Amino acid sequence: MPPRPLRTPAPRRRRIAALAVGAALLGTAAVVYGRTPPAEQLLETEEHRVRVVTVASGLRNPWGLAFLPGGDVLVTEKGGRVRLVRGGALHAQPVAELEVASAGQGGLLDVALHPDFAQNRLVYLTYSKRGPQGSTTALARGRWDGSRLIDVRDVFVAEAWSGRSQHFGSRIVFDRAGMVYFGIGDRNEKAPAQDLASDKGKILRLHDDGRIPRDNPFAGRGGARPEIFSYGHRNPQGMTLHPESGELWETEHGARGGDEINRVRPGRNYGWPRITHGVDYSGARISPDTALPGMEQPVLHWTPSIAPSGLAFYTGTRFPRWRGQLFAGALAGEQLRRVVLRDGRAVHQETLLRGRSRIRAVADGPDGNLYILTDASGGLLLRLEPAP
Repeated sequence: MPPRPLRTPAPRRRRIAALAVGAALLGTAAVVYGRTPPAEQLLETEEHRVRVVTVASGLRNPWGLAFLPGGDVLVTEKGGRVRLVRGGALHAQPVAELEVASAGQGGLLDVALHPDFAQNRLVYLTYSKRGPQGSTTALARGRWDGSRLIDVRDVFVAEAWSGRSQHFGSRIVFDRAGMVYFGIGDRNEKAPAQDLASDKGKILRLHDDGRIPRDNPFAGRGGARPEIFSYGHRNPQGMTLHPESGELWETEHGARGGDEINRVRPGRNYGWPRITHGVDYSGARISPDTALPGMEQPVLHWTPSIAPSGLAFYTGTRFPRWRGQLFAGALAGEQLRRVVLRDGRAVHQETLLRGRSRIRAVADGPDGNLYILTDASGGLLLRLEPAP
C-alpha cells in the first residue's frame, strides 16, 4: 500500500487547483507536487490521473530500451554500455559494452529484440561506427545468454560516412513479416538526403541478417542503394508500427522549426531539404517551398521545434482513453507529447511532463504502462501508471 499522502494546506490546494485548471485549458497536463513520495509524481491529464514512478536512476545519457520476457529491461547508454534493469534495480555492471564513435550526437543508440527472441535470443543495436572515412550508423546484433549480451557483430554498415558528428538517426523497428527498419540522419549535410546513391537521410529495410529484400522499392534500380525504403529525411529519432495497419510511423528533427511526424511508405520522398516548414539555426531560409509535387507532407509538424525523440502508440488497457494514440518524447521541448489521431490526421495534442527533463525514448510497456527515458548524465527510467 502506498504511503498516505501529506495533507496540503487549503491556500496551497487552491493554488494547485488553479494551476491544474489553467494547464488543462492550454492542453498541458499539470504535475501535482508535494502530495507523493519523492520517487513519484502525480500527473493530472485531460483523460487520466497518472502516477510517474522512477524505476531506475543513475543511467548515463540513456538512448533506447527493450523489454525482456519476465519484466527485465535492457537500456542503452550513449557512451557504449548496455545496462540491465532487473527487479526495479539497475545492475552495477553493464551487460555489454561497444566501441562507438561517441562524439557529438554519436554513440550507442537504439536497442530492440528480434520478433522470435523467445527462440533465438537475438538483440539488435544501432550505433555510430568509426572508420577511415569518419563515422556512420551501423546495425549490430548479439545473443542474450540470460545475464550478458554476447557475440555482438555488425549485420549492416550504412553508406553514410561523414567527418561530422551529427544526425546519425536512429531507431530500430521490426514489421510483422520480420523485416528490420532503421533510420539514418542526413549527417548534417542536407543534400545527400535526396541522393539515392547514399544512405544519408534514409530509412533502410533489411532481412534480420542484413540481407537486402528483393522487394525493396529501389532494388534493381541503377544508381540507387537497394536497402533504401524511404528518403528525404533529416534526422529520424522516433519510429513505431501502427498497431492496426502495421504501417511504419516516424518522427524526425527539423532545423529551427519543422519537426515532423510522418507515415512512412515504400519509395516515398519526404522532401528534406527541398521542402521544409523550418529555417536554419541562423535564421536563413533553407528552402522557399513547404510543398512540391512528388513529395510527402507530414501528418503533423511542430514550429517552434520540440526536438522529437522516441515514439510509441499506446496499445494497453490501463489507460483506456489513450488507446491507439501516439506519444512522442521531446528533447528541446522537455516534454511528452500526446497526439490524438482520426483517419490518419492529428486532431488534438496534449503536453505532459513539461520541463521534467529531455525525453529521449518512449515505450509501450508489456504491462500496459508507458515508459520513458530521460536524457541526462543521471538519466532516469520512468513508468507512467494509473493513479487512484
